[in-house]
Amino acid sequence: MAVSSQMVPLGTPAPDFALPDLAGRTVRRDDFAAAPGLLVAFLCNHCPYVRHVEAGLGRLLARHPDLTVVGVCANDTHAYPDDRPEHLAEQARRAGWSFPYLVDSEQTVARAYQAACTPDFFLYDTQRRLAYRGAMDDSTPGSGKPVTGELLQDAITHVLAGEPVPEPHRPSLGCSIKWRD
Repeated sequence: MAVSSQMVPLGTPAPDFALPDLAGRTVRRDDFAAAPGLLVAFLCNHCPYVRHVEAGLGRLLARHPDLTVVGVCANDTHAYPDDRPEHLAEQARRAGWSFPYLVDSEQTVARAYQAACTPDFFLYDTQRRLAYRGAMDDSTPGSGKPVTGELLQDAITHVLAGEPVPEPHRPSLGCSIKWRD
C-alpha cells in the first residue's frame, strides 16, 4: 500500500546518525560537516516506487558532485529479504549510485527523521536545517509521467546556491517503511 511522506517542518535540524554502510564501515552525519548540502534518502531494493526512479536518481545526483548524499534502508530484512545488504549492493551497482548506502537495522534513524515511505527525501542546507522534503518528481509507477527528477533537482540547485527552496513541496509517495513488530 502506498503512503505519502510526512511533511516535517522546514528548518528542523538533521538528526544525528552513525550507521554501517554496505561494507560495514560506520558513516556519521558529522563526517560531512563541511559539505554545502546533505541529502538523506530513505530507499530500499524491493519497492517498485524506488525501482521506478533509481536510475534517474543516479543520473540526477551525478550532476551534483558537491552535494553529500547518503541512502538509508530501514526496512525489516527478515520480512523483506530483498532489502538485505547484498541486495542493496546489487541495487547500487544497477542504479549507478556512488553514495554511501547505510543500513538502519534498529530503525532508530528512520524514526528520528520521521521517514514514512520509500523513496523519502530529506535535503538539508549547510547548517543542516531541513530545506526540502518530499518527492523527486511527479512520476510514479504506472503514471505514464517520465522520471525527470525536476522537484529534487530544483531543491538541490537552491540549497547549493544558499537559497531557500520555494514552497509548496510535494510529498513523496511510495511503499511504507517496513517496521519491525
